[in-house]
Amino acid sequence: MYIFITGGTGFVGQALVRRLRREGHALRLWVRSPERAREQLGELAGQVELVAASGGPTAMQAAIADADAIVNLAGEPVIGKRWSAGQKQALADSRVGITQQIVAAIAATPMPRHMDRVLVSTSAVGYYGDTGAREVDEDSPPGAGFLADLTQAWERAALEARAHNTRVVLVRVGLVLGRGGGVMAQMLPLFRLGVGGPLGSGEQYFPWVHLHDLVELYAAAITDAKLQGPVNGVAPGIVTNREFAQALGRAVHRPAIFRVPPFALRIALGEAASALVAGQRVVPRRTQALGFHFDHPELTEALAELTAASPG
Repeated sequence: MYIFITGGTGFVGQALVRRLRREGHALRLWVRSPERAREQLGELAGQVELVAASGGPTAMQAAIADADAIVNLAGEPVIGKRWSAGQKQALADSRVGITQQIVAAIAATPMPRHMDRVLVSTSAVGYYGDTGAREVDEDSPPGAGFLADLTQAWERAALEARAHNTRVVLVRVGLVLGRGGGVMAQMLPLFRLGVGGPLGSGEQYFPWVHLHDLVELYAAAITDAKLQGPVNGVAPGIVTNREFAQALGRAVHRPAIFRVPPFALRIALGEAASALVAGQRVVPRRTQALGFHFDHPELTEALAELTAASPG
């Protein structure tokens, strides 16, 4: 297959690129800077085609014209900066804006009626808002708040592609656990020093997914026509933030008692702290009902695999 990818140089993106190249797919990556992308991708850079975003809509239309699949992984990180008006706009532009550009390119490059195309668009469990102890799945209504509103707009933009002979899959991603990036890169050094612990009350649910399983879900969404609409990209073994901290402490043989109080998070991050003190008790009910199998469904096993010494 020929696959067009945005966000292909990121943590999840590079893992997906490696996975798709192993199957021999031809990949075209939409990047802001080809030079920087080559540095980030390393040896992978020679296996893909890089298309500069500076080429604008014309370049995107040309890049999508013969694509069998489009995978949209683009998105400015939610955590790390205060949510000023400018940062909120940047978050929206990097999600809703780029998705609208993709759908416009799809509309401008119609496929023959006997052929099908798929848009696999990233979404987030923030769609559900702060659910407390209430369990939610793909059929649950959206929540309220900045992240929930942003995610709903993101999904609405992607679903517009259905009007153009395109199957749309919305992967609602949780917190991604993998080696060398994501939340593990931020948390693991602290826990190995024995200064890790719960965030806020620790009672909020912590919807996580192993990087391997998330990449396999994206790969399945590309090829399996049964997958349409929202699918939760979270492991079935749901835990609270406190349970996650305790499990990570056990995995690295360190205590996990240094709780970060909510007020400290709010002082440091302002409104953005809500992404850490809120939680979603999300289950992948539809994901599993459609036949997807998680290789790392439970947290203890997943953390044991991620914290073990690398072979060799």
